[in-house]
Amino acid sequence: MRADLHIHTTASDGSWTPGALVDELKKKGISMFAVTDHDSVSNLKKTQELARKEGLYFIPAVEISATFQGQLFHILGYGIDPADPGLTELLRHNTELMNKKDDDSIRTLIAQGYQIDFEKYKNYKDDGSRGGWKALNFLIDEGFCKDPKDFFKNLFNDKYNLGFPVFPSPQEVIKTVAGAGGVAFLAHPAGGLQRKLDLSEVLESFTQMGIAGIECWHPEHDREETDYCLDWCMNNRLDISGGSDSHGVFIKTRQLGVPQIFLEQLRLDSLKAYLAG
Repeated sequence: MRADLHIHTTASDGSWTPGALVDELKKKGISMFAVTDHDSVSNLKKTQELARKEGLYFIPAVEISATFQGQLFHILGYGIDPADPGLTELLRHNTELMNKKDDDSIRTLIAQGYQIDFEKYKNYKDDGSRGGWKALNFLIDEGFCKDPKDFFKNLFNDKYNLGFPVFPSPQEVIKTVAGAGGVAFLAHPAGGLQRKLDLSEVLESFTQMGIAGIECWHPEHDREETDYCLDWCMNNRLDISGGSDSHGVFIKTRQLGVPQIFLEQLRLDSLKAYLAG
């Protein structure tokens, strides 16, 4: 059984609707999957309905933003109850922080001399089918950046002091996921912004904080990093997950089902009760 336990949809910054995603999964021969939108669970119910209809094994999940040592980390919550009040409040809080950061970022760019019409930005209607988010797509459409890579290199950087908000701590996120009936995995510990940090220190810190598992397979992990994460999980009795982190057409370098993962390569002991149900 092929598996992909890290996928984004139009509920956050992916380009697939639940229906389009399920169609793609069938084409790829992926039988087990998880939708892990950033701080959002709004597409889980529809996706679950479609997965059940098509005979696919679906795990409801979410990717939650957390701040640790001044850095942004993502924590995957698998097997969660999307309607849990504590989880709902945490996701609302994080979404509010990001929306405010987007607005503040536009204001900062204006203060730096960019000829941006803030009212035009506020009234801008984002097209979810293209992926991404409102501020990014507005700036692309207005010609201030070409794509996400250009955005992060030339606009969302230290020069303009456009950092991420301070999100809740990993401990709070892990506790909230558990309260929602789920289990918490650390997403891509060697990918993205985490590449600035020592991998062993990251894994040690999150292990001490009570993380249940590690996303060992990820398109931004090289072979050495993947093996290091796998060894860490084996030596510390942590679960093993993996996924493509695909966003549909939004991030073209991340393809659904890549890296190729089979169920027997994963260890999901902490999800046994959920999987059995």
